[in-house]
Amino acid sequence: METKDQIIQTEYSEIMQKSYIDYAMSVIIARALPDVRDGLKPVQRRTLYDMHELGIRYDKPYRKCARIVGDTMGKYHPHGDSSIYEALVVMAQEFKKGLPLVDGHGNFGSIEGDGAAAMRYTEARLQKITQEAYLSDLDKDVVDFVPNFDETEKEPEVLPVKVPNLLINGAEGIAVGMATSIPPHNFAEVIDGVKAYMKNPDITTLEMMKYIKGPDFPTGGIVTNQDDLLSIYETGMGKIKIRGKVEIEQMKGGKERIVITEIPYTMIGANIGKFLNDVYSLVESKKTNDIVDISNQSSKEGIRIVIELRKGADAQNLCNLLYKKTKLEDTFGVNMLAVAHGRPETLGIVPVIRHHVNFQYELATRKYTTLLAKELDKKEIQEGLIRACDVIDLIIEILRGSKNVKDAKSCLTKGRTENIKFKSEKSKKQAERLRFTERQASAILEMRLYKLIGLEIDALMKEHETTLANIARYEDILTNRTTMAKVIMKELDAFKKEYRRERRTEIANVEEAVYEEKKIEEMDVVFLMDRFGYAKTVDVQTYERNKEAADAENRYVLSCKNTGKICIFTNMGQMHLLKVMDVPFGKFRDKGMPIDNMSNYDSSKENLVYLAGLEELCTHKLIFGTKTAMLKQVDGKEFDVAKRTTAATKLAEGDEVLLVQPLLGGETLIMQSEKDMFLRVEAGSIPEKKKGAIGVRGMKLATDDRLSAIYLLEEGGSYNVTVKDKEIALNRLHIGNRDTKGVKR
Repeated sequence: METKDQIIQTEYSEIMQKSYIDYAMSVIIARALPDVRDGLKPVQRRTLYDMHELGIRYDKPYRKCARIVGDTMGKYHPHGDSSIYEALVVMAQEFKKGLPLVDGHGNFGSIEGDGAAAMRYTEARLQKITQEAYLSDLDKDVVDFVPNFDETEKEPEVLPVKVPNLLINGAEGIAVGMATSIPPHNFAEVIDGVKAYMKNPDITTLEMMKYIKGPDFPTGGIVTNQDDLLSIYETGMGKIKIRGKVEIEQMKGGKERIVITEIPYTMIGANIGKFLNDVYSLVESKKTNDIVDISNQSSKEGIRIVIELRKGADAQNLCNLLYKKTKLEDTFGVNMLAVAHGRPETLGIVPVIRHHVNFQYELATRKYTTLLAKELDKKEIQEGLIRACDVIDLIIEILRGSKNVKDAKSCLTKGRTENIKFKSEKSKKQAERLRFTERQASAILEMRLYKLIGLEIDALMKEHETTLANIARYEDILTNRTTMAKVIMKELDAFKKEYRRERRTEIANVEEAVYEEKKIEEMDVVFLMDRFGYAKTVDVQTYERNKEAADAENRYVLSCKNTGKICIFTNMGQMHLLKVMDVPFGKFRDKGMPIDNMSNYDSSKENLVYLAGLEELCTHKLIFGTKTAMLKQVDGKEFDVAKRTTAATKLAEGDEVLLVQPLLGGETLIMQSEKDMFLRVEAGSIPEKKKGAIGVRGMKLATDDRLSAIYLLEEGGSYNVTVKDKEIALNRLHIGNRDTKGVKR
């Protein structure tokens, strides 16, 4: 019998939408976001639980991380081994976690961004606090266990964490369409906050901040916007500004140095190297001339970045420059997003603590319900053994007269005597009145004879008294919420006493850093650039003493201010600005520096057509001429721009700028083509255009002809060119009309 394939027709967009939502929720819930109850992501929870199951306790030897990662991956977390190992490493790094949960042995990376050694080299075990506050009650049915990915193992849905880990250690995670970023907080402060909430569930965020003053980053630093914290903790979102801690040390000879002893939390890792590079850039770009040297002297003892200053430098002003221009002052974006009741939710600080406290009550209820049930079982057995001791002779007679255990047990529990031989009728009647429970009967049958020793009976009586006291205590805890709260708070106090740590991050309101640039004393200088593109500036007196040599050796000689700018026009139609301050100032025989290194000009891709000071340009009109004979005048003021590179003219494809010159008045322009056509026109007849215009046609060229040169002759000036061994005086050429063919020479 043939079976036809069933084809289900459905809308493609609906399948995509459902699949993507399923994927997104899987990433959000099962990978990227922490649970509000234990503050752990699934990979962290599974790794800690696996270490607990493997028996890698704080008081046991370290075990290879490869063993932990492999076991976690095989049993609970079917993802890449690198993601599990990275999670394990981060839980062991003191500079990332307010409270490290793993005790790492070996190279677990550094604050400067060095990665941990491979997992086959490193070893780990649980921290004592992790064992006591995160995993201690798993055997008391305090949390639900769910099947693992292949249903061969059971894993806890959430760990029975007794401290608000979400706030203590913070969290970072990128999900689909959302991300979480929670800063770490001080252990003792958070516990005080939890106790305050338990005493007053209606506590406000402002009242809570009397206990939890703000984030406490492992790297220290200073939170500079204390006034914004109330809004951040109220809404669960906002930006925290953090600064590194800086000390100014006095050195010999009146010099000072800046020493950075604490860095912002966001600078951990590669950003320390970036900070050093940013400081180098400030020196190279001449933002400051006060820094002599910078060195990173950080070690296991802590951060120490030393910036040595020249004598007379304003250290505080330089600190402000570092705050403004580098990562020494940075922003930590807060988004307190966590999974609550199975869905992602942005929570303020009081709701986070509310969820934690409700979870603690739930844990305590389940724990003491389990303990009470065990004590009631013990009470039942103890009462049976105590009664058995009173009638031990009868019980021995029953046991000796029984053919099997079943008959003996039936007699002890139901008083059935028909299958048992008694020595006397009196014993039989006493046996018929016995009514032990099943458990009591089993305990009596399993009881050893040494238990009948007087001291053992006394111990049993004392144990029974203890059991009764425990039952009364557990029932009081379960029926009285105030008693339960006291038990929880007592446990929190014990954790606080043993694991508290002084606050590292300072909380303050600090005014925004203001950097005052030193006013440069304006002076006249002479800009010199040789034919190789090396430029320098010298003072006017030096130039005057060496005028003849300077004019002979240099392609460009310009008088300008040291605060001015130089304009570099290229054949590609670009104008590059060069600050005179960026040009090395020194002696006449100094080599100078290539203009390529000081501006955006690239001599390997473009040719320099004209160079002039911006101040001089602004007082003239400039004339532009290109290979395709496009001409225009441009007002020099148009080039007074802030951009380092700007388009000086618009060029057609394949065209090049041949001429850029200032107009003084009365000049004539001579265009020479590659086919030796010449046209002389009045420069004043060329119309003025904007710098973004292409210009007007100056000469009608043959189809395959282009201009080879353009000359600008001053009024009354003369200039000769050689064409095919024949001298041509340009000033004797007839002045024609623009946009004509010109004459052959």
